[in-house]
Amino acid sequence: MFKVFRKEIEWGGRKLTFETGKIARQADGAVLVTYGETTVLCTVVGAKSPKPGVDFFPLTVNYQEKSFAAGKIPGGFFKREGRPTEKETLVSRLIDRPIRPLFADGFRNETQVICTVLSHDLENDPDIVAMVGTSAALTISGIPFLGPIGAARVGYVDGQYVLNPTMDAVDGSALDLVVAGTQEGVLMVESEAKELSEEIMLGAVMFGHSGFQPVIDAIIDLAEECAKEPWDLPEPAYDRAALKAKLRATVGADVEAAYTETVKQVRYEKIGAAKAKALEALAEAHETQAIVTEFKELEADILRGAVLKTGRRIDGRDTKTVRPIVSEVGVLPRAHGSALFTRGETQALVVTTLGTSQDEQIIDALQGEYREHFMLHYNFPPYSVGEAGRMGSPGRREIGHGKLAWRAIHPLLPKKEDFPYTLRVVSEVTESNGSSSMATVCGTSLSLMDAGAPLARPVAGIAMGLIKEDDGFAVLSDILGDEDHLGDMDFKVAGTDAGITALQMDIKITSITEEIMKIALGQAKDGRLHILGEMSKALTGAREAVNENAPRITVINIPKEKIRDVIGSGGKVIREIVEQTGAKIDIEDDGTVKVAAVDTKAAQAAIDWIKGIVAEPEMNVVYTGKVVKVVDFGAFVNFLGSRDGLVHISELAQQRVGKVSDVVSQGDSVKVKVIGFDDRGKVKLSMKQVDQATGEDLTKKDGPAA
Repeated sequence: MFKVFRKEIEWGGRKLTFETGKIARQADGAVLVTYGETTVLCTVVGAKSPKPGVDFFPLTVNYQEKSFAAGKIPGGFFKREGRPTEKETLVSRLIDRPIRPLFADGFRNETQVICTVLSHDLENDPDIVAMVGTSAALTISGIPFLGPIGAARVGYVDGQYVLNPTMDAVDGSALDLVVAGTQEGVLMVESEAKELSEEIMLGAVMFGHSGFQPVIDAIIDLAEECAKEPWDLPEPAYDRAALKAKLRATVGADVEAAYTETVKQVRYEKIGAAKAKALEALAEAHETQAIVTEFKELEADILRGAVLKTGRRIDGRDTKTVRPIVSEVGVLPRAHGSALFTRGETQALVVTTLGTSQDEQIIDALQGEYREHFMLHYNFPPYSVGEAGRMGSPGRREIGHGKLAWRAIHPLLPKKEDFPYTLRVVSEVTESNGSSSMATVCGTSLSLMDAGAPLARPVAGIAMGLIKEDDGFAVLSDILGDEDHLGDMDFKVAGTDAGITALQMDIKITSITEEIMKIALGQAKDGRLHILGEMSKALTGAREAVNENAPRITVINIPKEKIRDVIGSGGKVIREIVEQTGAKIDIEDDGTVKVAAVDTKAAQAAIDWIKGIVAEPEMNVVYTGKVVKVVDFGAFVNFLGSRDGLVHISELAQQRVGKVSDVVSQGDSVKVKVIGFDDRGKVKLSMKQVDQATGEDLTKKDGPAA
């Protein structure tokens, strides 16, 4: 019934298997990939014809993790997988980025890739498995895909590169880098690093590129046995060269003039006018879609040619100069930390909020539930590019850019035990013309330091671009939006003056060489150091204390056996402390107690209360307490937190007492001395001996009033 094709190789010390022909046979391409015991089903389906009027390639990639893959039942009321998690969104982008440039020019058929995690061994991350599985599915599908690609994860442990480290090994690595590409070169890089040098990062990229070559060979072998017939690409319905010549003659001078405008909005207005002129002049002889497509090509030719010929860019800069920078901190009076970072026509307002461990994000992942105490949320409202648009939940772009900035900052954060705050950073992009994600990195660094978060060093980021033609190439520092859209590379590098913390690269051509990457990294280092210098004009390091509007967190330790006493039955005691003092209290299993409050008096009151609960009564010490109950034989006094003791009627006063209520009443504040403990550990107290004492031989302590 099944005609199964299978390829198996040893890769990074584990078995990698590609299998097709048994599952999802109605898809154009379907490959079941297993690495270790992590299994991902990768499918691809393409529409047989394009939709009319589509001027772009409608590719959709969906990566999804099923809870059953790790033997789990989903949380929540419905007990089924819901909207994509952040991890699923990020991996979908990770797969999309290296495959998108490799579809044939002019291919406009809607194409969907779906990768489903069916089994997870909690050692091998499914993201790499999904990437190579997608490559295999596309290669055998017949869809015009100019692959295959390979992908690998690279770690750096004890000065050595590690191919595809396990998930546990990544935690101890100085580098977590994912690289993808073809046999010829690299297409995509995504990484987080602990301040590594440009040489180590470049070496990691090339190590990964070399490491995934056996995977590409295995996919080619599989395709030779079972690939479907390649699809025919329709010939263009018009003479592209002739239409481009007409466009250049009609509006070429107008487009060239537009690209001499340094102000983005003015430039866009002139380009829009040139496009309208072209549509009007050529509408009778050519279809609108053809004119629009070739007009974009004309824009690219003019922009790219000018840079390669003159070394001058749209805004008049040379290839290495960074746009003017203005850094400001403390721009919002009530925020715990805030910064406004402006670089040219790109601007980010970044705000930091300090919280307690109760504010940590709980993440339910396949490998188990964990808590995240650093969150970075990136927002890109439509007004930032002068447009009116839809407002809603963050899209893939927002999530991806936020995670890139998170990776850049994460290695420099203080340890949680040294700075016990939950950190939430929000970046509102208020203007955008090139690399708002790197502006977010710079703004986040300043905002955190403004809030008093002791970063090890300030962090900055820069976006590099590339224009590559047959007769040469140019690497561009601090690219504009147009240079991103019409160029060949978006290469983002973030780090400190000591090294790189995050690197992300996307290539729009088939690949780039090691030489180009080396030049880009060196140029990016110079730009990053310049930006750090400009940022230091606003703030050189973290403020000595957290903002006055932020909670102060005090950490104390109590015996583990006393945790129950502080919490109380059903949480009664701790709720009472919180309600009466206004402080937030977190108690960990090891007895660590964190008390947080904006008001220092409230925090101290809560601390004293807790210390009173866990303190042990000491013999011959005088405490201040409150009478909580009066009985015939004496009075019960709450004198040390929730600790009660009995003052026997014989210990109430110097003279003989006939009736307890003649001396004390419930609610009275009294001084009592600890005179002993009975067989059950109950405390014996005396008021009489306090009266008798001269005070010279007694230590007086006040217990908090209940």
